[in-house]
Amino acid sequence: MAAASGAGSGTGISNREGHSDYDIVWPWTRPGGLRPGSTAVLRVKDEALSLPWVLPPLLRAMDHVLLVDNGSSDASADVARTVAEEIGHGSTLRVTTYPFDVARAGAEHLAVHERSVHSLAYFYNWCFAQVETRYSFKWDGDMVLTSEGEWSLADLAWQVGDAQSIIRVPRHGLYLDSTSPDRGWLDLGLRNAEEWGFPTGPDFVFTKAFEWEVRTTPRPVRTIGLPFGLCVELKYLDGDEFAHWTDPSSFATSLRNKRKRREWEVFHALQDGTVPVGVHEVVAPAGVHIVEHVTRTWLPSAPRPLDVGTVVTSDDRRG
Repeated sequence: MAAASGAGSGTGISNREGHSDYDIVWPWTRPGGLRPGSTAVLRVKDEALSLPWVLPPLLRAMDHVLLVDNGSSDASADVARTVAEEIGHGSTLRVTTYPFDVARAGAEHLAVHERSVHSLAYFYNWCFAQVETRYSFKWDGDMVLTSEGEWSLADLAWQVGDAQSIIRVPRHGLYLDSTSPDRGWLDLGLRNAEEWGFPTGPDFVFTKAFEWEVRTTPRPVRTIGLPFGLCVELKYLDGDEFAHWTDPSSFATSLRNKRKRREWEVFHALQDGTVPVGVHEVVAPAGVHIVEHVTRTWLPSAPRPLDVGTVVTSDDRRG
């Protein structure tokens, strides 16, 4: 299903609100077309706390990093620019803004028209329409590559530029307590390897699904899966990790939300002082931040293959 259907143009999508400056123009239709290389696209809102961990390995691994700031109130864009300059990769980073409120996943998303500037599908298509390279990676503002992940992605980035392949990137939740910067909880209890890398082209665009956006793909298509243990997703126990969802109680009512249900259970169990099955408490050496320890030492040093499994959630047991 092409997300451009009904848009009135084979070169892109016009939004229903008439904001012509934010119409989507597909990059492969622009003069000169796409250039070689890979671009990681981060859609961020108030990720200033995570970006100093997220950006350095990603900037080193990618040809380009595009950060789309969606109304941050914590100077996320300025933090990103500072981090990039400090590690000598200022030219690798490009920052732009998307000024419209975007519907939260779940019922709010379902109620918004696909061609509205407030739609998740429209937002994602607009973000990836800013990509100028032949390959792109969907990246979150809280996803941190391990040292192995950085090398692996850097090695892949130059190889996939002209390939019609999808890359699956496994990631593991790393739960943090701001009062204990040397301690964290790493969830290896759930297998989670989403599709994050895609060719840039008309066969790989976003369309509306029930709870969130999905990327269309042709069939058959080759999928490359990276090993487990290459990326962690930072989650703050004193923050609102589910603010981008309309109603987190919906996690219990849909099989499509199994990953979010697991995150909800782990998050609240740790807040209550209980460490669920499959979650590892990790303590960093004195003077070393837990994120640095997990991504540079703990995960790269763990026995391989990494012991990652699928645990049974409470809702699975009730079913």
